[in-house]
Amino acid sequence: MSNQLNVIEARGNTSCFSEQNLERLMVVMKDRIIPEGSHLFWEGDYSDKLFYVKRGRIKLTKSTDEGKELILYMYQAGDMVGQADPFFSTKHSFTAEVIEESEIGVIDQKDLEVLICQHCDFAIDFMKWMGIHHRLTQTKFRDLMMYGKPGALCSTLIRLSNTYGEKHGDTILIHKKITHTDLSNMIGATRESVNRMLSDLRKKDAVEYENGMIVIKDLEMLQDICHCELCPNEICRI
Repeated sequence: MSNQLNVIEARGNTSCFSEQNLERLMVVMKDRIIPEGSHLFWEGDYSDKLFYVKRGRIKLTKSTDEGKELILYMYQAGDMVGQADPFFSTKHSFTAEVIEESEIGVIDQKDLEVLICQHCDFAIDFMKWMGIHHRLTQTKFRDLMMYGKPGALCSTLIRLSNTYGEKHGDTILIHKKITHTDLSNMIGATRESVNRMLSDLRKKDAVEYENGMIVIKDLEMLQDICHCELCPNEICRI
């Protein structure tokens, strides 16, 4: 393993905004510090705000009637969180939980509408942001539905590597501790089946563990299993 360390750049989902338009967002947002374990919003709450993550991590989840949790997105600094439908009074379809103490910029819908109405270039950037969200959702459901649980797991490992990965020579260290329960919640599988699939990948020398963190040793094997379409990193992320 090489001593040289390269951090994989995980661009926030607001990278589609120009510097000027991102600054316009910064001006209207109100900063808040949200403690770990709190929630930005619950499923069923009215969607009248967007949330810009300046620091920390947020997970977006969907719960079933049986109480099982499915992790749909993991947000970090540079990401904007919320239901992307200005001009309409809707309710959140998901719950946003703060998993690290976070600094959040809160953007009211009325301020967003003013920016969209006053600046056509901002409206175009906002449409691009909405497009990224739609593509991210489409590719995640493709991975979950088309290639079985092994394909969904391999896709999730690739997305984790693009979001939290550090290159060490030919391997990639996912520098966030991800439990088997987390992985099972990300792909809608049981923890036991995730244990079994990870054990198979370790036997094939595709992944290993280092200090409790996942190391990807054979990225191409994972890509073959999930029929990877080589999406850009702003789409292929957790």
